[in-house]
Amino acid sequence: MSTSTSDSEQFTGRHETAEVHPSAHVDAEAHLGEGVVVGPRSYIGAGVRLERGVRVIGSAHIEGPATIGAGTMVYPYAVIGMPGQDFKFAPGDATPGVKVGSGCVIREHATIHQATTGDHPTTVGNKCYMMVASHVGHDCVVGNGVILVNSALLAGHVEVHDNAILSGNTAVHQFCRVGRMAIVSGGVATAMDVPPFCLCDQINATNGLNLVGLRRANVPKESIDALRFAFRTVISKSLPREEALQTLRRLGERDPYVREMADFIATSKRGVGRGADRNTRRSG
Repeated sequence: MSTSTSDSEQFTGRHETAEVHPSAHVDAEAHLGEGVVVGPRSYIGAGVRLERGVRVIGSAHIEGPATIGAGTMVYPYAVIGMPGQDFKFAPGDATPGVKVGSGCVIREHATIHQATTGDHPTTVGNKCYMMVASHVGHDCVVGNGVILVNSALLAGHVEVHDNAILSGNTAVHQFCRVGRMAIVSGGVATAMDVPPFCLCDQINATNGLNLVGLRRANVPKESIDALRFAFRTVISKSLPREEALQTLRRLGERDPYVREMADFIATSKRGVGRGADRNTRRSG
């Protein structure tokens, strides 16, 4: 596809059934699905695939290989698919690229970097919300329904599981994991794993449960009570690792949420931060 340098503010260019502003650049090897809109001064490189209904508002930059799922909206100055910030990886090296799911919102100045290893792209799941200046580093895997608030930062190889929330100005060290429905409070950094359903509100500390999130997700009361008991008796105490896992596994025989917590901790390589159980202390 040839590009135009017209200053017209009308979406006059087309790529299949997509609308492309004449000031945008769309590489001939890019694929634009039905109903895609590419706004003014955007750059869509070779190997980029925009699925049905993707809207690139304007002045965004997407390099391939990259797939953006149906209905995702990309705001101005977002950058997707640039090389990872890794000295071992040089621009032009082979990369599996980036994969973003459907129904996501990627706000201004958010960045998602290419994978640098293997055959698995840097991945952002479905219905994620990346707020202004949030960052997903190379080789990260972000689950579905994750919220990265303004300036939340994921270093390389981080995993964030479904429906977790990273608040503003948070930072997660490389190779760490944030469990399902966990929350990291604003301004907090962690170099340790955050277990599912838990709250990290101090550096490298797990200080209670995400009770608000659990209730909003309609988790049964008996499971919330089981998680509170497990947290109070295991995670908030400095038990030896094997004793802690044995206790969690025993409690998990009666509740699937506790079992998920036990499985997460059993596979932790960076360890889990421990701290005071603020939630259960407040709520009795």
